[in-house]
Amino acid sequence: MFFVYAIKSLKRNYIYVGLSNNLERRLAEHNGGRNKTTEPYRPFKLIYSEEFDTRIKARTREKYFKSGSGKEFLKNIEAI
Repeated sequence: MFFVYAIKSLKRNYIYVGLSNNLERRLAEHNGGRNKTTEPYRPFKLIYSEEFDTRIKARTREKYFKSGSGKEFLKNIEAI
């Protein structure tokens, strides 16, 4: 299984979208500072995730969330 996820920084206005086959491990890596891209923005909370049976499907969805309309979707979820 593959997961597409969105995490939001608790300190700054920053949403990161990623893909992983182990969501719990990946979140721990982000919050532990083991990712150069997200390290300055930690700590994070998970705001959205979806599960897919293939990496190709997950990557397609990840690309959507990284687009302008996908980012707007995530901002609206966070506002709820």
